[in-house]
Amino acid sequence: MIHPVRAFLYCLLFAFSLVVLALCAVRIHYTTHLLRTDPLNGGVRFYDHIVAEVLATSIITVIWSVFVARTIHGRHERRLINSFTAELIGLFILFILWLVGAAVSTHTSNPPDINVEWGNLSSCWRYSTCRILTALLAFIWLSWLLVLTLFIMSLLFAIANKAFHDPMHGRWDRRATNYSLRNVVK
Repeated sequence: MIHPVRAFLYCLLFAFSLVVLALCAVRIHYTTHLLRTDPLNGGVRFYDHIVAEVLATSIITVIWSVFVARTIHGRHERRLINSFTAELIGLFILFILWLVGAAVSTHTSNPPDINVEWGNLSSCWRYSTCRILTALLAFIWLSWLLVLTLFIMSLLFAIANKAFHDPMHGRWDRRATNYSLRNVVK
């Protein structure tokens, strides 16, 4: 019964990653097309390095979540890439990437060459750019939380069923699976 939940969480992660991707694109477009009269950074165009990192992370997550949701739903059984070990490695990498993006985005200071700080976003909600940053930060943390939840669920399932080298869809019959080198018939 855990597999529909995992598939749903991967679909939710896909949706959150698309939202983060869109918000990053809006932020990058805004900061690279500043007007000279814009008070942000004195009107000098720039881009936030962390937004570029989060954009890359969201693109990777979109691809990964489609791959895993398709594998779980379609019960694909390719030897190494569709195992729980591969899923856990992929989720751990995504966990680190999302954590770095969330932590750096939440931290209020930026490199010395850029005079922009996200700072306390609750004080500037009347500006659309601030609301975009607030939404971006919220979806970054939600995506990290989903990746953490999926990692824990898959790890606990793999430990409980000794399934680290079994297909990540988790629904197999050892007598009828195509996953082993030879089928076991009883």
